[in-house]
Amino acid sequence: MTERLTAALISQAAERLRPVVRRTALEPNHRLSGLLGGPVLLKREDTQICRSYKVRGAFNLIASLTRAERERGVVCASAGNHGQGVAFVCARLGIDGRVYVPSTTPRQKRERIAALGGERVEVVVGGGTYDEASTAAHDDSDRTGAIYVHPFDDVRTMAGQGTVGMELLDQSAEPPHTVVVPVGGGGLISGLAVWLREHSPATRIVGAEPAGAASMRAALDHGGPLALPELDTFVDGAAVGRVGEATFPLVRDLVDEVVPVDEGAVCTEMLDLYQTDGIIAEPAGALAGAAARELLPYGAPGPVVCVVSGGNNDVSRYTEVLERSLVHIGLRHYFLVTFPQRPGALRHFLDEVLGEGEDIIAFEYVKKNNRETGPALVGIELERAADLDSLLVRMKASPLTVERIPPGSPLATFLL
Repeated sequence: MTERLTAALISQAAERLRPVVRRTALEPNHRLSGLLGGPVLLKREDTQICRSYKVRGAFNLIASLTRAERERGVVCASAGNHGQGVAFVCARLGIDGRVYVPSTTPRQKRERIAALGGERVEVVVGGGTYDEASTAAHDDSDRTGAIYVHPFDDVRTMAGQGTVGMELLDQSAEPPHTVVVPVGGGGLISGLAVWLREHSPATRIVGAEPAGAASMRAALDHGGPLALPELDTFVDGAAVGRVGEATFPLVRDLVDEVVPVDEGAVCTEMLDLYQTDGIIAEPAGALAGAAARELLPYGAPGPVVCVVSGGNNDVSRYTEVLERSLVHIGLRHYFLVTFPQRPGALRHFLDEVLGEGEDIIAFEYVKKNNRETGPALVGIELERAADLDSLLVRMKASPLTVERIPPGSPLATFLL
């Protein structure tokens, strides 16, 4: 579609969605308010039908199809949440569909797509990334004539997703000073920006995208959408290698800032949302809160609204979430330690190098055939991040050869 997104189209989408989607809460968050020194509210799209805002765009697009188009069926690509929305709509409206997902999509999301779609929807694994799944879905559409339901780069999708902005502004006691929005392909922030610029033009709009998949930031720097050469798919709901042709100019012209957020910061926010607030957020759902606490200055003008975009998280991922968080906040560190060829070297390390409250959480010899003299991968967890300096001093003073493994380095990727 070549039609330009307008606030009027978002209003029409809201009417279409009113009998179907939930009006999710806009609620104060005392934890983030304390961290930022001002009022912070969460727009709880994690409580939406299918536990994500994505159903808004999927329903608006599919419900707009003619009868002839519906009979051809629909096809889409999704990292999980859009697919659940499409599956829900297919089952509700009696339309056949196929959902292509990358192999990195958590099992929980794949199973939910199948359960929501029932006999109407087929789940197909198409490649290792969202963009590969998208290519497979487009090929399917060209081959079969099924209507492609884009997760972000279609005016009908953006209009449906833009109803999030319409709702949060209607729910706000006063216009928010800042709204922080997770960014993948740009559909949600485009729709939200169009609505806010017309109805609350002074509101600052900040986009938050994962540092390992910062495709919108790259597009803004480049002057147009381009494919990222590498992609970290950990924040699967926002790991898009190339942003939309329709979303890019809207973000460029209407959004104040797009910032990358370290995946470790996302994990820390996920854990705090769960442990303190009782909110189960997926990585993309924690992006906005992580950006707010990492990048907004303390005492920044408020209120600040953070969009919690989704809550479809696989519990099996929490081991990795905890690991990334501890590394990010400086409590977990890894080293290559080469022990000299003499008795008691390991005992010296335990007694003289490690201090009180410093625990070994990983120990593995790198050379499997020479355990007594080869380097060992050693993971150490600290009670306080500030204790690292004294640990490094003791390591340097010891007779051991110690090499620190920087987080995010190629060596860390290879060994950990």
